Amino acid sequence: MPTETTTTPRRVRAPLNGVDTPTLFGTLDVVKGQPDLAKFQFRARNRWQSGTLSETTISTFSGAGAEHAHKTTFKLSGDHPTVLVGEDRAPLPIEFLLHALATCITAGIANIAAARGVALREVESTIEGDIDLLGIFGMSRDVRNGYQGIRASFCIKGDAPPEKLQEIVEQSRARSAVFDVLTNGVPVSMSVNAG
Repeated sequence: MPTETTTTPRRVRAPLNGVDTPTLFGTLDVVKGQPDLAKFQFRARNRWQSGTLSETTISTFSGAGAEHAHKTTFKLSGDHPTVLVGEDRAPLPIEFLLHALATCITAGIANIAAARGVALREVESTIEGDIDLLGIFGMSRDVRNGYQGIRASFCIKGDAPPEKLQEIVEQSRARSAVFDVLTNGVPVSMSVNAG
């Protein structure tokens, strides 16, 4: 007698929290069948302007088996405040790191909540990083150049019990690429063409 198997199709959720959940689930299903589609390379090109000001251009990336161009070319500037001999024309590069952590976890929260059918009303975060500049200034070999610690505080409100909302934030933290790079490190290679 043949064995009969029954599969239950995944319930398709309507877009929620500004997330196109049908496309999200469709993408996950395609990647399950073709894991190589999950390999991406993101790129940034930077050019010094003057003083401590530089400008980064982000326009293309590869992934899902092809080259892609963003809908627009993004230009981001970085500078130092006047107290650190800059002209304060843009955030510090180290402040962009805080921005990257906040936006990565927040995007994950929106996606995960939508996938779980939770409508969000509010998500806010405060990210603080403590740094001792004696390391950067070369005044102490005992002080690292980067942050000694980073604290992230999230406030989330939605149509789910507090414990479920906390689970959503925790799952986003656990899947955050930026959190992973900050807490586990990543090999960085650097080359110089001087002329």
